[in-house]
Amino acid sequence: MAINTQFSIAVHLLVGIACGCNEQGVTSGHLAESVNTSPSFVRRTLAKLSKAGLVETATGKAGACWLAKDAKQIFLLDIYKAVDAPKAFSIHSYAEQKVCTVSCHIKTALEKALVKTQKALEASLAEISLAQIVSDVKKK
Repeated sequence: MAINTQFSIAVHLLVGIACGCNEQGVTSGHLAESVNTSPSFVRRTLAKLSKAGLVETATGKAGACWLAKDAKQIFLLDIYKAVDAPKAFSIHSYAEQKVCTVSCHIKTALEKALVKTQKALEASLAEISLAQIVSDVKKK
């Protein structure tokens, strides 16, 4: 099963910006070193965060990025939505076996439970600010 890391990388980038921010901002190259990925990948993620109003960017030779608002005003749910991270769980797409009651009804039954789970996840993310994550990182 493929693991999607868009959300955790986006949080990593924003914490990096919050921790290293100065008047000139932080470069995608610096952030790429922190994440251990390419600057172009970082720039694509930053574009999503910028579109969501979480970061501001300047392009060109002196290009950099900085938080668009205070870290206390950015919540993990904002980041989760900004990068269009996938739902926590998905239901398989195997064809139903008509002779099996479970096979015919599992998707509908499971969907109810997973909708509730997704809502709980998002409610939890809405309560955690980027500032809290930054604080935890600085404590280590």
